Amino acid sequence: MTIFSVHSTIFSRASVVLLSSNGFKRFSFASSFSSTAVYSPRLPKVKKQRRYPIVSAVDIGGVTIARNDVVKDDDPTNNVPDSIFSKLGMQLHRRNKHPIGILKSAIYNYFDSNYAKKFEKFEDLSPIVTTKQNFDDVLVPADHVSRSLNDTYYVDPQTVLRCHTSAHQAELLRKGHSRFLVTGDVYRRDSIDSTHYPVFHQMEGFCVFSPEDWNDSGMDPTLYAAEDLKKCLEGLARHLFGSVEMRWVDTYFPFTNPSFELEIYFKEDWLEVLGCGVTEQVILKQSGLENKVAWAFGLGLERLAMVLFDIPDIRLFWSSDERFTSQFGKGELGVKFKPYSKYPPCYKDISFWISDAFTENNFCEVVRGIAGDLVEEVKLIDQFTNKKGMTSHCYRIVFRSMERSLTDEEVNDLQSKVRVEVEKKLNVELR
Repeated sequence: MTIFSVHSTIFSRASVVLLSSNGFKRFSFASSFSSTAVYSPRLPKVKKQRRYPIVSAVDIGGVTIARNDVVKDDDPTNNVPDSIFSKLGMQLHRRNKHPIGILKSAIYNYFDSNYAKKFEKFEDLSPIVTTKQNFDDVLVPADHVSRSLNDTYYVDPQTVLRCHTSAHQAELLRKGHSRFLVTGDVYRRDSIDSTHYPVFHQMEGFCVFSPEDWNDSGMDPTLYAAEDLKKCLEGLARHLFGSVEMRWVDTYFPFTNPSFELEIYFKEDWLEVLGCGVTEQVILKQSGLENKVAWAFGLGLERLAMVLFDIPDIRLFWSSDERFTSQFGKGELGVKFKPYSKYPPCYKDISFWISDAFTENNFCEVVRGIAGDLVEEVKLIDQFTNKKGMTSHCYRIVFRSMERSLTDEEVNDLQSKVRVEVEKKLNVELR
């Protein structure tokens, strides 16, 4: 199986490695990146640093959302930084000349061609949802690691930035929608490397069947839904990747049973494309859909776009550099990205004694808050425990711009700020 990691819905978050280091699976239909997070009930209250001009409001679907509604400096449970708030209204999936928008349109074309007017499309739903929508409605256990402030951006104890587009599933079902595609930006606190970013894009598909749909088939309703699901998604894979070898892998998600992952043989290796399954009956019953069955799938747009367009670094999707944006045109699926330059990296190491409350996601969040998209990777390169029981971590931070060469002066300044903020915010002792 390809070890390729790029965010994907609550069916799998973009990596083929689906288990975190602590053994928890990140429930995310759309290819979910593995996470090194551990459950942490609360982050310490810290004063947010403001490096950039503050965006005062964003517009989503014609609704203006003020910064103070999302970034609450006086709420100890709020962990949404200004850098994340500023992304709320960008919606890369709605830009028809952007790789994410091009891929979304290609998937729409498949459903429009094969299921004419049967699937409704939603792509402008607010990413601010309740914890019930984000977790409870899709059966995520109450003690699951994904509910942690270490993993999820909380506006307040009852409100989060959605971690997956599945957060809208129950709401749409209760409103009477039975076949739909939901596309949107989703948010997760995560590690830093070329395939992880705290904002990415997902698409969820959902289809409900009534008894008249399966009665004539002579099949069990669950089997009927599973066979229909596989036929649909195999067609989608061929639409995107051409005539490729495929295989289905049994897996587990809390909201579907049975559950599957679709893999394709691509560039001489197996690549996970998406996660899917037959919806758990309790979800349908809670939405007032008795005596029905349904299937659902989720996929990560960045994950697939990086493969289809040969994009090597997830940060490029957010670039406004014309050398990137001018390479893609409306409807041009699979145009191969041509690197315009490879600017030199600058490596800086930082070592400190960690506390019991330390988590790597929190450290990455501090680094990201200072360096933004100028940080390419954060990697643990050494750790040890001394005779006193104190544990030391050494991280290597790779600074590299996608658009220009960084100067020694600005990198040293960034590293200096990282050292100050890490010690202040994370209760660690620098070495």
